[in-house]
Amino acid sequence: MINKNYSYKLKSIVTALVVTLFFSCKNDFEKVQQVGILQNQPIGEAENIDLKYTELEKDTVKLLANLLSPKMFDYSNRSFRFSEFPDGIILKIYDEQNNKTTITSNYAIYYSDTDIIDLRGNVVIATHQRDTLFTEQLYYNEKLEWVFTNEPFYYKQTTGFTRGNGFDADKDFKNFQMLEMDADFEIEN
Repeated sequence: MINKNYSYKLKSIVTALVVTLFFSCKNDFEKVQQVGILQNQPIGEAENIDLKYTELEKDTVKLLANLLSPKMFDYSNRSFRFSEFPDGIILKIYDEQNNKTTITSNYAIYYSDTDIIDLRGNVVIATHQRDTLFTEQLYYNEKLEWVFTNEPFYYKQTTGFTRGNGFDADKDFKNFQMLEMDADFEIEN
């Protein structure tokens, strides 16, 4: 009789313990979602950026580029690191003669592993020679100093203008290739 009573008490205790564990181990889905949100947050934020890229030549510091932006988010905590500029950028690039090319856009992402800048929304490139390129999206390869797009573009020069879809060029527009173009040119007699 003692064994039956002991067995009954043991089953009751085990059942109570299992029921308690079952109801106390609920999955709080909102908390799980919050963990994912925190991992997707930028590791840093900056406002009113004025970055100057310089190089030391002999005893002189030479300005190579100047990046201006109202806001930047740093996602270097991701496996494919990038910086986001949600309010756009102004990028001034200087050549060996200190001539300035200015690039502006409403939005930009800089991928640090590939040195590619993805510019979007009212992208304008203006050279010191007054050549100007207008498009809605443009990529700038920082290592190669090369710009390219597959989007429609409008390219204004002192000698005329060109429209098309697709554009490849060096940063000074000395070497370029235009695809699907339509142009007006000034011809001297």
